Amino acid sequence: MPQPVLDIVALRSLTAIADCGGFHRAAHSLALSQSAVSQHVRRLEKTLGSPVVEREGRGTRFTPEGRLLVEQARRILAVHDEAVRVLLDTEGDTVTIGSTEHSADQFLPRLTAAVQEVRPGCRVRFRIDRSARLVEAVERGSVDVAVYVTEAAATEGTPVGGLPLTWHATPGWVPPPAPAPVPLVAIEDPCAIRRRAIATLAAHGVAATVVGDAGYLAGVLDVARTGVGVALLAAVGPAPDGLSPYDGLPSVTPIPMSALARPGADPATVAAAFEAVRNLLRPAG
Repeated sequence: MPQPVLDIVALRSLTAIADCGGFHRAAHSLALSQSAVSQHVRRLEKTLGSPVVEREGRGTRFTPEGRLLVEQARRILAVHDEAVRVLLDTEGDTVTIGSTEHSADQFLPRLTAAVQEVRPGCRVRFRIDRSARLVEAVERGSVDVAVYVTEAAATEGTPVGGLPLTWHATPGWVPPPAPAPVPLVAIEDPCAIRRRAIATLAAHGVAATVVGDAGYLAGVLDVARTGVGVALLAAVGPAPDGLSPYDGLPSVTPIPMSALARPGADPATVAAAFEAVRNLLRPAG
């Protein structure tokens, strides 16, 4: 029996659905029709023999198999794109920026603008990954600049500020009465923000239990939107669709963030990128 093959184009559509929050936005970001993106998902489901996305009201959510596939797809695409860049060298002046999923929608546009201001006409590529893998990518030279959660990686990098964190839940969500533990939704271990959530509640004598987790942020948001629990999320930019800040739990201190540049990276580019992150994380007032 021939070995099943996961189509690269279809995997790119799948990760776009996770990053953009749905088929329509994914199609727009990829300059494809929504039907094409749907066909890509069906192609993956046929290969795996199980559904990866399912309807939920007017939206969609990933199945457990789909969440696992998204996580693996990110790794496959990162290796594929790096191989194309190295072997074909077709991108000219390109800067690759890495970010954790936490507030990537806020970090990446600002980093892009900062880089292109000092290097007009350069192409900016993105890599969204876990902090430890971003640091490894920078040290290998496949990512030029990365911003990540300091305590989630072995390399400290350059401190660039603290990422504010706020509890989020569905509007009107109410936790179960004490002594029942507070139900949490979080990224699966290892995750520094998950640890911060549990440690903060424990320090205030609040019992908690993780009732849902996922390998990536979009999966956490999917679970939190069902109303089963509360999630600790980055508080930079607007709240995710379907969720609102929840102030019924102890506040959480910002988590330190670092930036790291590959050896030999252009100093002006690095300085501009680091300052862009500092400006975003600088406390108001």
